[in-house]
Amino acid sequence: MKQTNISVFVPHIGCPHRCTFCDQRTISGETKAPSAADVRNVLNEQLPVLRERGMTAEIAFFGGSFTGIDRDYMKSLLEAARDAVNNAPDVYTGIRCSTRPDFIDEEILDILCGCGMTAVELGAQSMNNDVLRLNERGHSAEDVERAAELIKRRGLSLGLQMMTGLYGDKQEYCIDTARRFVELKADTVRIYPTVILGGTRLGELYKRGEYTTFTFDETVELCAELLTLFDAAGIPVIRLGLHASRDVEEKMLGGVYHPALREIVESRIFFNEMKSRMEQLGSHRFTVYTDSSNISRIVGQKRANKEKLHRLGFDFTIKQENGTRLRIENAL
Repeated sequence: MKQTNISVFVPHIGCPHRCTFCDQRTISGETKAPSAADVRNVLNEQLPVLRERGMTAEIAFFGGSFTGIDRDYMKSLLEAARDAVNNAPDVYTGIRCSTRPDFIDEEILDILCGCGMTAVELGAQSMNNDVLRLNERGHSAEDVERAAELIKRRGLSLGLQMMTGLYGDKQEYCIDTARRFVELKADTVRIYPTVILGGTRLGELYKRGEYTTFTFDETVELCAELLTLFDAAGIPVIRLGLHASRDVEEKMLGGVYHPALREIVESRIFFNEMKSRMEQLGSHRFTVYTDSSNISRIVGQKRANKEKLHRLGFDFTIKQENGTRLRIENAL
């Protein structure tokens, strides 16, 4: 049975900081904070749709800093979600939220667990304190470690979110952040390359020429390394890049955004592996065996992988082999 999220955005309330990159309303497309009645209506409307499609869903409170909003308001939203889980456990399988690392403590976790929370995602963004300070996050890497430990101790699923290409960032900082996420035993990860939006502090720095982020190609190569690192640790990356959004496209000044970013990154992973194996085999013509689900990524967007390998002197044909990720032989 396919799993999805029913996302409820609580835009930019409850957060005492305005980070350099932040414009939650543009990112989420939401400008109005939902009421408990709104949540109930959405969940009731989606219930027959999900059942008809044979799908289950987590109820997810995203945007802003969920555990920093008014307690009574937060409890009202959670109670609406808990009622949906209790009334339709065959469809609504749990509740998750995203929040700041410094907005997690035992009292907050008592409330969350009492209302049926199953997963908490922390907007860590970086585990480098200089990067956190330059981007006015208002928390430290140590806050992330403390909050992660509290969440895991309660038996909740731990999600960690990171950004690449922030003000003052370096690629080695991003790799170190990923390694520390592994050490913290994250259950899921989201990776968000920085998108520079108008009306933000980063936007002003960018327009004045005081800040540049990683290029698109640098970001693709970096994210390929990050995906490979998390895959080796058995940690699923449940999101790579912002969701496709007209608002983001209209307000974007720079940075890295593409609606098919994950597929491009996965294709780069295949390219790197194929190049390495072909060089080791020491020939020029190859047969690549793979499952049909991988063919588009092996060929690359607009045949980019095939053409790049051709320019390097390598040509290949693809043969479908069910269940095979990648196997390469010299062509006869």
